Amino acid sequence: MSQPETQNLKHHARFDPIFHYFLTWISLASLVIAIVYAIQHPGFYSAWIVVVAIAGFFVLLRLRTYPLKVQDRIIRLEERLRLQALAPAEWHPQIYRLTEDQLIALRFASDEEVVQLAKQALDQNLNRKQIKERIQSWRPDHWRV
Repeated sequence: MSQPETQNLKHHARFDPIFHYFLTWISLASLVIAIVYAIQHPGFYSAWIVVVAIAGFFVLLRLRTYPLKVQDRIIRLEERLRLQALAPAEWHPQIYRLTEDQLIALRFASDEEVVQLAKQALDQNLNRKQIKERIQSWRPDHWRV
């Protein structure tokens, strides 16, 4: 999967073509085909195929959401450690007031601006999008799953 040379607010989302453009559509198509088949050929086995197609779709969703949640926890830890290294010691207790969403957005901010953005995030209760919009020097994250 190739990544753009630079990331910014408009170009930082990560898409996995196999997941987003192949597996998702195959799973949805299988579900639609199973429903159509069950309507045209009612019976236990055709109904069971619908149940299996629904289960397969939910498995696919979970395969995506579980690693993202783990990654969010790691990002939260990394950003807290980075803020502790960069922020003045008297501000360290404030780091734990930042929400997960705020910490995840702050990962894109350069070291030079992350502390100031973190303070703004707390003072103004900024959400993920608002924080990203304020980033002047974008720090890319090419490791996102």
